[in-house]
Amino acid sequence: MAHPTQLGFQDAASPVMEELLHFHDHALMIVLQISTLVLYIITAMLSTKLTNKYILDSQEIEIVWTILPAVILVLIALPSLRILYLMDEINDPHLTFKAMGHQWCWSYEYTDLENLAFDSYMVPTQDLSPGQFRLLETDHRMVVPMESPVRVLVSAEDVLHSWAVPSLGVKLDAVRGRLNQTAFIASRRGLFYGQCSEFCGANDSFMPNVVDAVPLEHFENWSSLMLEDA
Repeated sequence: MAHPTQLGFQDAASPVMEELLHFHDHALMIVLQISTLVLYIITAMLSTKLTNKYILDSQEIEIVWTILPAVILVLIALPSLRILYLMDEINDPHLTFKAMGHQWCWSYEYTDLENLAFDSYMVPTQDLSPGQFRLLETDHRMVVPMESPVRVLVSAEDVLHSWAVPSLGVKLDAVRGRLNQTAFIASRRGLFYGQCSEFCGANDSFMPNVVDAVPLEHFENWSSLMLEDA
């Protein structure tokens, strides 16, 4: 959960998000080193009147500053491609659910369970209970088992939407007439909040989605109760 004045990302709650955080730190260190070197060179050139003739015309230094950026790009590209392939891997999911975007709510359907579907609306500010978050709490949370591969099918019924949960490293566009898919594994128990991350109209800020990761036994009990009420 993000908090005021937070500068970094939210704490990772899935293996993919952990990889994304590591890559972010890796790329940021490279950018910091490049920025420091460039700032040093600019400062040195502006603060001294001495000139080195070997820098003005040197084949060796031209070779270095041509090859070095290429090496740096490779060091950034390789881990980036690895994470992209990891995010696309969907191997033997234990659970599949479909998220359908509407104006202005999400509809969830557990395709592995018969007749388990519900709509998820944002809880108005005046109806919030103590401890609930404004603009982030929903009347029905999407419950998933922790430490289990979960496949997400995302689509929309009207305009463009985007189903996103930053802590899980998930962000997928919901397009009318198209079914996109991704997967995640919640590595710990907890509530993970997200919002529609696409400009989808006047109430774009009022389409939150809450993922409730629970142990498998609790998920089975919850699904049994939901099916009985259906």
